[in-house]
Amino acid sequence: MLRLMGNDLWFKGGLRFECLRCGGCCSGFSGTVRVGDEEIARLAQRLNLTEAEFREHYTRAVGGVVISLIEKENKDCVFFDKEQGCTVYVDRPRQCRTWPFWRSNIYSPERWKRGTERCPGMDRGRLHGADLIREMSDYDGSSGNVS
Repeated sequence: MLRLMGNDLWFKGGLRFECLRCGGCCSGFSGTVRVGDEEIARLAQRLNLTEAEFREHYTRAVGGVVISLIEKENKDCVFFDKEQGCTVYVDRPRQCRTWPFWRSNIYSPERWKRGTERCPGMDRGRLHGADLIREMSDYDGSSGNVS
């Protein structure tokens, strides 16, 4: 549950974010980047692969139900390049598009501040309204846990 202040979310005035394509959210730590059938189809087309080929080379099953992008040995996303950034940025999965407005980041002002230590685009750029942030946080690919 998101922390409320009175009847309002703590970010009722919105939050600023501008993607700098630095890779802070794509590299250096293990995670699950959920991909659905539509995203797989779009990414396969972008890479000129069949969906079956894409699934075989770029995805893994997590918990028998969830399909996730694989990672490189160094824990970077398979589509992250240190020189270029995200090599599929235009077609990146929805989970990536909703960063940094994941429940784990917007749970509290303290969590948001902690996120800014990893992501230099947080607290700068365009102001995103609370309604949009709440909508994005409904699909962040997480299980709902904010620990």
